[in-house]
Amino acid sequence: MISLKRFYISTFALLFFVLCAASHSMAQTNTLRLPRPSQKASAMQTIGVTDITITYSRPGVKNRKIWGDPPAGSVAGTATLDDARSRAKDAPIVPYGHVWRTGANEATLFEVSDNVLINGQPLAAGRYSFHTIPGKDEWTIIFNKDDGQWGSFAYDEKKDVLRVKAKPEMVAENQEWLAISFDPVTENSARVNIRWERLRVPFTVEVKDVNALAIEKARSAIAASKPDDWQSRMQAANFAFQSKLNMEEAMQWLDQSIKIKETFNNVGLKARVLAEQGKTADAVAAGEKAIQLGKEAKANPQAIANMEKLVSDWKAKK
Repeated sequence: MISLKRFYISTFALLFFVLCAASHSMAQTNTLRLPRPSQKASAMQTIGVTDITITYSRPGVKNRKIWGDPPAGSVAGTATLDDARSRAKDAPIVPYGHVWRTGANEATLFEVSDNVLINGQPLAAGRYSFHTIPGKDEWTIIFNKDDGQWGSFAYDEKKDVLRVKAKPEMVAENQEWLAISFDPVTENSARVNIRWERLRVPFTVEVKDVNALAIEKARSAIAASKPDDWQSRMQAANFAFQSKLNMEEAMQWLDQSIKIKETFNNVGLKARVLAEQGKTADAVAAGEKAIQLGKEAKANPQAIANMEKLVSDWKAKK
């Protein structure tokens, strides 16, 4: 009987241990998602070949006072007061002069794939936590290298990479949920707009030289491409010719493309480039070769007709 009793006790202990271990393992891998009052959002914009992504959470106005002076007796300095648990009743959600996560939940995240200019000041490619210090007449926009923090509670000014100034603007239309957008956009820049309640705070992200950066990336992509990749070389050459950049290197890429595989597209491109360079006889020869390749490959009939028209025009100039 004693032996049997010990057996049951040992078995129970083992079962209890296994259940506890399983419970701990499930807790470690818990991926439960529940709704948040301030839902997650992101804004993304490509400028040339540079990607900019801002990830943030969107608090609502909810009939609360959003902007204003901090309550009397608030802590000195600029430390964040963005804590609902200790916020005094009727205190502004975003008090002037104190660091704000520019959203809710985790600190807003700013990611940029290449070096850019923020309001004319350089910011290196990378991931940054994005904070602001709002003011009635001027805001400070902050890019901080600690990109994984919750709110601005652990914000350390010593980790700032860049600070720029921005001017807040009052607008007529109320924005209930915080929104960050890119508008307007140009070929080499975009304006970022922080919109909440009746306030808009804009700042500019600019790529210094879009075409030069594109050529630099094309050069790296071609160096890493497969030996039989004729398309990338042709596309890079076409962009360089259109942008009037690195013409000699562009012709090298185009010749490499043709050497790998002669097609209607790459030989036709070379014909047009030769014609633009005033090498009419060479352009005619390349154009006729392109037409032949196009017909053999059953390329787009209109594209072939266009090349035939070009060759006819070039012959008339000879």
